[in-house]
Amino acid sequence: MRLSFRAPLPSRGLLRLTSSAPTARPSLGRPSTDLKSTRSLLPLQPRRLFNMNSQELTQYYADAPPAVVRLEIEKHFNALDDKAKRYAHFISRASLAGNRIVLRQVSPESESIYDFIIALHRAAAGDWKGLAKKVGVDEAGLSAFLQYAAQFLGNSGNYKSFGDSKFIPRCDESVFTALASASPEAEKHLKATDGAIFSADKPGLLHLGFTDEGHLTTYYPDSPSIIKDEIDAVAKWMQVKGLLPENTRLRKTEDGVFELLIASAITSFPADGGDAGKEAEFVISEGPLEGRTIKLVYGDYSKEMAEITKNIKKAAENAENETQVKMHTAYAKSFEEGSLLAFKDSQRYWVKDQGPMVESNIGFIETYRDPAGIRGEWEGFAAVVNQDRTRAFGELVRSAPSLIPLLPWGKDFEKDKFLSPDFTSLEVLTFCGSGIPAGINIPNYDDIRQLEGFKNVSLGNVLSAKAPDEKIPFIAESDLEVYKKYRDASFEVQVGLHELTGHGCGKLLQETAPGVYNFDVKNPPVSPVTGKPITTWYKPGQTWGSVFGGLAGAYEECRAELVAMHLSCEFSALKIFGFGDGSTDIDGEAGDVLYASYLSMARAGLTSIEFWDPKSQKWGQPHCQARFAILKSFLEAEDDFCKLEYKNEDLSDLTIRLDRSKILTSGRKAVGDFLQKLHIYKSTADVETGSKFFTEMSNVGLEYWGTKVRNVVLKNKQPRKVFVQANTYLDEKTGQVTIKHYEPTLEGVIESWADREE
Repeated sequence: MRLSFRAPLPSRGLLRLTSSAPTARPSLGRPSTDLKSTRSLLPLQPRRLFNMNSQELTQYYADAPPAVVRLEIEKHFNALDDKAKRYAHFISRASLAGNRIVLRQVSPESESIYDFIIALHRAAAGDWKGLAKKVGVDEAGLSAFLQYAAQFLGNSGNYKSFGDSKFIPRCDESVFTALASASPEAEKHLKATDGAIFSADKPGLLHLGFTDEGHLTTYYPDSPSIIKDEIDAVAKWMQVKGLLPENTRLRKTEDGVFELLIASAITSFPADGGDAGKEAEFVISEGPLEGRTIKLVYGDYSKEMAEITKNIKKAAENAENETQVKMHTAYAKSFEEGSLLAFKDSQRYWVKDQGPMVESNIGFIETYRDPAGIRGEWEGFAAVVNQDRTRAFGELVRSAPSLIPLLPWGKDFEKDKFLSPDFTSLEVLTFCGSGIPAGINIPNYDDIRQLEGFKNVSLGNVLSAKAPDEKIPFIAESDLEVYKKYRDASFEVQVGLHELTGHGCGKLLQETAPGVYNFDVKNPPVSPVTGKPITTWYKPGQTWGSVFGGLAGAYEECRAELVAMHLSCEFSALKIFGFGDGSTDIDGEAGDVLYASYLSMARAGLTSIEFWDPKSQKWGQPHCQARFAILKSFLEAEDDFCKLEYKNEDLSDLTIRLDRSKILTSGRKAVGDFLQKLHIYKSTADVETGSKFFTEMSNVGLEYWGTKVRNVVLKNKQPRKVFVQANTYLDEKTGQVTIKHYEPTLEGVIESWADREE
């Protein structure tokens, strides 16, 4: 689980980040008078773009320019001793070895686009302008390529990591063709994309999602006829067999056999058997797929998994303690043999590894991008602990047992004992994945979280990375000063409360084994929502994710956000972060932080509408769906707590008006009422009521929100940040590791990734 934010906040997981650079009208340039010698940006729609009006089309253009910022790490990395540097280096290499997995998980063409960009970098040899001149591409055309390339590398694919929508270059396809002519290798990779960089003739394929709904997904490869009901039926079969899904893909063959592709370095069935025993082929005995065959196929991403395993074993050799050695040994077994039971062991050791100098996690973690919400995207990170900031989070951990009882439910719906987690502030060295979050709360396995605990991390250099010349639409002029001054502080409070108390609170009422319950089933708890004893709970083998399916991500992020909004009204919590003396003072500095937090959430909910697709009328990003629902709860609160004001018919002057004096009354009540329902429905596995309620709260509709509001949001949208990350290099003779930084430019982003391929 992770936390990520759009433009209203300065910087998953958990919350995923957005950038705050200014929106600029693209300079379309002038077509050269000699079109045979010079390719430029053309004031035309890219080839193969049909069935869209100009307003719809603009949302799919690459950012111009993207906001490029550098993750500052050198000071923290250099403070490590040589062994810790080697430990971080090998984790970094293991994480980055999975980059091609991420590319293949995004789209069929992403890996070829990546290789095309790297090949062009090598052909340019540092002189992009010289390369462009050589092949007859003008400055505007080159800029369009570099902007697209940087955004592509920042998202590890040609679909936005935050929103799951495709982005296309702001130039004619001939620009890319001309650039490719400088290198036979680049030409080969561009040809392999089969025109997919620019294609947009099928609007459904501009968004990730189920294929039977017309969208794109690679989690179900080579399976054009597979449908959601079949995916769900296989998931239920896996649940019965005890097979976890995170490191799998599912393929349906032409003859109707289902092949479960398992990520592993080995390419044959494990000699000692897999997580489901020693069988590799099964015939389903009941349900909608009765009589159909499921085969376990090992070796998905085998080359990458082997390289990951090699580096993880080297990390173990440089570990700080025995717990880390056991953790990486379990990782290695998981990545080599495809065992998620071994991966769960790695997570148990990870939770026990309290207070390390170098923090990390790696694997198929978050399930946001699988349309079914169960299969994980590859990610891995290596980071250095910021001891000063970690001390503040330590105080929050110590205070959590007194804060959680303030939430709007009784002890029957809360863990019997709060398992105090490690909560650290990290400076990221490497983060490989489709996007970098602001905070992370893992592991995501309910049984480990409930019985053994979890860990929280806040990514400090991600939070502090600033984009220049930022614009802040939708905030009233009278609120800008306090908003600008305290948004960073309010975001840190939000991340801390969201990760620790949000994702960390709550009990799932379960039948843990046949006839065994973690509550008194003969005298069940009374729901504070209905005032009646509960009638639903989790059955043996069921998890929160398996019950709530694809809605689970957005639902849980909304619940965690609401916990943070509710507890941020506790001035004792604000004092932990250095604001106020713990006494209630809405007009003091702590009140400023609280006000900035509520303003930020309202603005996040408003700008989230960008990620709702009017054609499919579906959300493309779970955090955005969550924040929009919270905005609606603000607007529906009593006593005009929050309003959207405008005078112009086109809403061009749309402004958020939030009554600071009512945060502790109307605002908190609205948040508490919403939170209580979400929590109780989750706790009791009431998927029918919970799904209906949350879907209604996050419903957009076409006329007002989906058209008028969305149009003005799109006109004011801000580019997301693209982070330039350092690389590390090991001298095999001396055992010393050095670090290389890159300039925060479009060219610097490309160079950093090209160096990782050396």
